[in-house]
Parts: sequence; C-alpha cells; structure tokens
Amino acid sequence: MIQLLALMTAACDRWSPCQFLSRTVVPIFFAVTFLTTYSPFLSVCRAQSAPRPNIVLMLSDDMGWADPGFHGGDASLTPNMDRLAGESLRMTQFYAHSVCAPTRAALMTGRYAFRNWMDWRSEDFGKPSYLNKLGMKLAQNKRGEPTRMLHGLPGEERTIAEVLQDAGYFTALVGKWHLGEWLHEQLPRGQGFDHQYGHYGWGIDYNNYTIPHNSPATFAVYDWHRNGKPVDEQGYSTDLFANEAVRLISEQDADRPFFLYVPFNAIHGPLEDIPRYTDTLDKRSAALKCLDEAVGRIVNTIDQYGFSENTLVIFANDNGGLTEEVNRPYRGTKNTTFEGGVRVPCLMRWPNQIAAGETSTAMMHVVDLLPTFASLSGGSTEGCATLDGMDFSDVLLKQTPSPRDEIVFEVSGSVRLPTIRSGRYKLMGEQLYDVIADPGESTDVAKQHPDRVAKLKQRLDEFSKQRPPLSKIIGDPPILMDPPQPYVYGQSENANAPEWLKRRVDAVRATQPQSWPAGKTPWPQAPTGATIIYEGDGR
Repeated sequence: MIQLLALMTAACDRWSPCQFLSRTVVPIFFAVTFLTTYSPFLSVCRAQSAPRPNIVLMLSDDMGWADPGFHGGDASLTPNMDRLAGESLRMTQFYAHSVCAPTRAALMTGRYAFRNWMDWRSEDFGKPSYLNKLGMKLAQNKRGEPTRMLHGLPGEERTIAEVLQDAGYFTALVGKWHLGEWLHEQLPRGQGFDHQYGHYGWGIDYNNYTIPHNSPATFAVYDWHRNGKPVDEQGYSTDLFANEAVRLISEQDADRPFFLYVPFNAIHGPLEDIPRYTDTLDKRSAALKCLDEAVGRIVNTIDQYGFSENTLVIFANDNGGLTEEVNRPYRGTKNTTFEGGVRVPCLMRWPNQIAAGETSTAMMHVVDLLPTFASLSGGSTEGCATLDGMDFSDVLLKQTPSPRDEIVFEVSGSVRLPTIRSGRYKLMGEQLYDVIADPGESTDVAKQHPDRVAKLKQRLDEFSKQRPPLSKIIGDPPILMDPPQPYVYGQSENANAPEWLKRRVDAVRATQPQSWPAGKTPWPQAPTGATIIYEGDGR
C-alpha cells in the first residue's frame, strides 16, 4: 500500500489531473479489482500446476496388513514406517494382486496381470502341480532333461520405467525384479531402467544371494547383479539395497527428475541368518525391523539432500502375508483373493501437495500407478497397450472421489479363483462378499444376490475372453531354459560365469538335499480352491 501511494504521488507531480486518472488510477483500479476477484482462482491454478516430482517407490514383500505399527502391529519394529505414515496420505483400500510377480507386472504395465499371462510367475512353468492346472506337463530339452518354459514380462510391453525415461527421468531399479530371469528383453535394463541392482528371481538367500531352488531342479542358482553383470559382495540384502538407494539419491542432480523403484525382498522367505535383533526377536520380526531401518535410511536421505519438497515417496506391499494372523482383521493369505491376500498397506508422501497424516478410502489398484505417474511427470501413455489403470492424480492432490469402481483380480485360466470386486461386492468363484459391511469376509451372501452373482460372472467372462493365447507369450514351441540348471540367472551372464561365482554356488549346492522323495518339492504346491496353507517361511 505504501508503494502504491508513492506511485500515485509521483504521478501527480508529472501529469495533469486527467492524465493522472487515465494513466494511473484507472489501470490500478482494474488491477486491484482483478487480483481481489480472481486471486483464489490463481491460487488454485498454482496448486494444480505442481512441479514434476521425483518418484521413489518402495515395495515390501509378503508383509502383512497388521505388521506395521500404523496398522496396529508392534510399533517397536516399525518406527520409521510409522513416522512416514504420519507424514503421508494413508490409503486404506489400496489393492494388489495376490502374489509377487503379478503385482509387479501390473505395476510395470498399468495392466491386469492376466493380459500378458503374468498372473503366472516365471517359476510356475517349472512346477508340475501348477502346470497341471493348464493341462501341461514339465518340458524337456532335446537331451531329455526336465526344464522350465521361459516366461516373463513381454518385451513389447511399455513399462512405467519407459514412460518416465521418455519423459526425461533417470530410472533405477534397486531390489527384486521377478518378471523374468533369463532373456535380456525380460530383464530390467531391457524394460526401461537406466540402472539395475539386485536379483531377478523370486526370492534369494539374503546373505549369499542364491535362490535356494530352481524349479524343476533343486539346486541353488546365483542371483545378484548390477547392470547385467554378477556382483561379488558381502552383506545382508536389505542393507545392501538401502546402501545402493542412498548412493543413487546422493548422486542425483536437482535439474533432472529421477524415478527410483526399490522392491525389497524382505520379508519374503527364506529367512536364514538375520544380522541383528535375533537375540530378542524371532527371525521374521528381526527381518521386519531391518526392513524398517532400510526404509528410514532411504527417506532420511531424500530429506538430507533437499529432495523432500519435490519427491513423491510411496511405500506399499506386493501382497498379503503368509498367515491370517499377520493380515488381521482381514481373511486370507498371500496367493488367495480374500482381502488378506490383496488389500495391502500403502503410504504416499509429497509435502505441500498430498495431505499429510490423513487417510483415504479411495479404492485404488496397483495398475493405477502408471497412468498416475505419467500424469504427474508430464509423460505420455501413448504406445502403451490397453490400460486398466486410471489416473489418480486428482485423488491424491485434490482429494476427489476415486474414479475406480471395479477391480479384476483373477480370471479363468489363472492359478487362483476368478475374482472381481464391483462397488461394495466381491465375487470369488461362487462366493459373494459385501466387503464394506463385512470386510472380514465372514458371510457368503451369494444366495441373497443371485442377480448380482450372475452379472459379475458375466463381467468376469468378458475379461477372461481377453486373455491372449499362451503360445503368444511363451512361444510355439516354447523357449526353454537351457541349461536347466544354470550357475547364474541371465543368459549372457551364465555363458560367461566367473570362477569365483561357480565356486560359491558349488559350495552352497553341496549343503542342499541331493534328491527329494516322490511327490515332494522344496516349494509349496499350487493352491486348490480359495485357500493355500504355507509352512515355515513360505519359500
């Protein structure tokens, strides 16, 4: 106001009264009127044009809904997750698929896993009990050796990493891939990641980085890589993932946005030697506490290097835990489509852009991340195959209602029961549950709603018909893993496996069972019906 009066006084000294009115007072009047009237609108525009964020997406593995303190778990095990929850929007109806690889495929592509047969994990094509569900038998190579048919995320799929890479982002994967472990086009650097560190397969020994079995063979395979080469290291994988993520964040330039995807293998089995806390905690709890420390280190590094204000941090889980106890109050486990298998914790933090310390009941599925990231980054989904995902940027930034009213979890041809949620109801095979009134899915209401059951079955049938032929995905004839028992995952890496790696793998194999009784395998059998029972750490 003082500056405005000074301007008017100076103008009076130079101009006549008429000039003063026409050149100063009138324009100022209109300017003040415009700002007074439209300043709220301008403020909204500024809020709508948020800068392109860096994106750091952390994914835990097999953590239960009730494991973290913010969902009623032991808060002494997850202080860093709980602190992040207090700074985040907590999604209470965030869904994944019910097993590791399908969730990862849906995240990468924005498409339901059945669309590229990623509702089947790569290792399932080496497991007789799983192949029986497709009327198939274990493959054999030309030498008569049993081996798996190669399966992974098709190279022609446009991934979330490719969308962000094309938008100018540096893209890095630190952790578990589980979308193919042999062919280059199915590995991270063939799917849009500038940098890769971690393992390709389903679940490694945290300390020696071998996968304890390679279906159908039983012996260990080395699975620890950086940018397409095996790495000789020592340490606990959860800690090493945090180390790599911290290093990458510290090296980023504020002038270029980055996408850092950190899918931990924790707390997936095998839970062998945990480096800390086992003097007072069971192995699973100790592994959870180590995971929490890794999450804390990554978030603290984002803050320490000044990236927090312009970084979207997401922490979620890939599927439910192995027991109903860790998924309470929800029924079911990993590898089932009960709520305990598919409803997972999810936190989203972006200071001054996303509401902090609040909860959202918006129904969201992991497929929604790709179009949402594309929208926030200014990226394009052009070139993507038909997306099932929806843009949730307005839900996150403006708290608008969820655009989603339906989630397809499984269709026919899957290992698990065909399952769809529509509104408040979820159909699992022949069972119907009202997941709003009965989130614990204790009462099957199919008999009370025959018309709804028929409608949802018809809807599932429509989706089932959209599944492509399997031969389009695995080849006709199928491409086989050869040799059936490699030393290291990655076709080119195995062809040039160094001697130190062979010695290390041979030492691990010498400690493993050399044979298995008929009908016994070192992995769980395929689920039957709606449930599966895991023993031990679920490996």
